[in-house]
Amino acid sequence: MSLHGSGDHDSGLPPFDAGRLVAESGVDVLPAALLLLAAGLYVWGIRVLRARGDRWPVERTLSWLLGGLGTIAVATMSGLAAYDETLFSVHMVQHMLLSMVAPIFLALGAPITLALRTLPPGGRRPLLALLHSRLARVLTFPPLGWLLFVGSPFALYFSGWYPATLENTWLHELMHLHFLLVGCLFFWPLIGLDPIPGRLPHPLRFLLVFSSLPIHAILGLTIMSGSTLIAGEHYTGLELSWSDPLSDQRVGGGLLWASGDLIGLLMLGAVVVQWMRASDREAVRTDRRLDREQRARAAAGGGSADDLLQPVWWAAPPAPDPSGDPPRSDGPVGGVPPPR
Repeated sequence: MSLHGSGDHDSGLPPFDAGRLVAESGVDVLPAALLLLAAGLYVWGIRVLRARGDRWPVERTLSWLLGGLGTIAVATMSGLAAYDETLFSVHMVQHMLLSMVAPIFLALGAPITLALRTLPPGGRRPLLALLHSRLARVLTFPPLGWLLFVGSPFALYFSGWYPATLENTWLHELMHLHFLLVGCLFFWPLIGLDPIPGRLPHPLRFLLVFSSLPIHAILGLTIMSGSTLIAGEHYTGLELSWSDPLSDQRVGGGLLWASGDLIGLLMLGAVVVQWMRASDREAVRTDRRLDREQRARAAAGGGSADDLLQPVWWAAPPAPDPSGDPPRSDGPVGGVPPPR
């Protein structure tokens, strides 16, 4: 998503270090405008909620603005963007940020929920129609997101696609967009808070995330141990005196292996936490339903409800939902009614 063309990357670049992340940063108009638009619309939605006395969780705001949009900005407009066509290892860091880090935070920002709560009826109806469409059901089908997420890197690095992106600016930008979209398609139905189709039971979510771990490890190890230079003509043509392309490729493979497993393990933890919270909410709903049924039977029998009600000693008192969101059902789109 940065518009650094391949011609901007040559042997004139100094050796890469942490300081280059700032020194070589630059603002590209199109990505910056899109990020500012996404941030502005989100903040506008929060202001609409506050104007009518509602609140929006701070953690969702931070996830969207800093964790999501901020990560995209770092990946595409910092020194990573200046070196992403020069060093394979830097490209791999950018790849992981766009495909694994930013999508997780964007999903936790719950922008669709915010839009449904703030848009006027004329804007809410098209959004609901999209959520209930066949296209949405196909794109959010978790096995499809899993296949794209684990299969795209193999197709990228072991075909002519990656070398082509190094020689064509727009293909390079499309690759960045592909990383981001595929990450969103994979993570949004698994840990996202929005009412979208494709949401699986928590055990299946756990299995999907767990099954992606060894595949990333296999890819990283394959790149590390390979003796053939990926996009070798491009990297050797740079004639860098301060970097060996094959050694740098091995570093990139190691980064993919280590960071992929680390983020995957964190994702497993997030799925387990959401699983436990969902179980607690279901237990509270079940207790309330049983209480209502017992009181109804007591009223029908003419007796005292207190005589029939049994204390539910194992249930914790229900905690209010800090977000104010309505409870989601197990319907196809999280309990959101179809457009009228």
